[in-house]
Amino acid sequence: MSTLADLQQRLGLAFRNEGLLRRALTHRSYINEHTEEYEDNERLEYLGDAVLDFLVAAMIYHRFPEMSEGELTPLRSALVRTEQLAEFARRLEIGPAIRLGKGEAEAGGRERESVLCSTFEAVIGAMFLDTGMEVVRSFVERLFLPEANRIVAADANVDAKSQFQVWAQSERGHTPRYKTITQEGPDHDKLFTVEVVVGAEVYGVGSGRSKKMAEQAAAMDALKRVGAV
Repeated sequence: MSTLADLQQRLGLAFRNEGLLRRALTHRSYINEHTEEYEDNERLEYLGDAVLDFLVAAMIYHRFPEMSEGELTPLRSALVRTEQLAEFARRLEIGPAIRLGKGEAEAGGRERESVLCSTFEAVIGAMFLDTGMEVVRSFVERLFLPEANRIVAADANVDAKSQFQVWAQSERGHTPRYKTITQEGPDHDKLFTVEVVVGAEVYGVGSGRSKKMAEQAAAMDALKRVGAV
């Protein structure tokens, strides 16, 4: 079993209140078998989930100023999805430190993505209560920013308009058409809103600081609506 000291070393910080970290590592199955314990990590998981959503959103908002809301949203979702958070937990070797009931441990709970994800969120919640937002922000950016850069670099090679055109032609037999429906603001800072139409049906709407960005956002919106991404 990994000790609290070992885990804190991997996290790169020392908890003032180790009880918070211990609680973050306590799965409900452990409470069921140890009546002397009174609280599992689910409340900390709830808090950590909210803290992560805010910090990741703020991080990518500042790191990628050229992105529209329609582009930031799927990036944030990719960074906080269960599989990604479980992967961060594996990198930090959180699994060996989780306190599980005997049955859950024997069933492979330390490797289960849902358990790793929820425990990672609980650790973030405990970290927030123990050290405050700025320390957690630094930790999150150190861990999440390289992954955000990797996702953006990979997506740069994937053209949403081309993807949606392939889908539309194969599934509907038509080539998508893009129509600018509004343009607002002064010439130096316009915001364009575009809809993408296949046949007579609007499949997606997107906004951006150029028509090209708005068209890409509309295509991505359409891909999400049809379940192609």
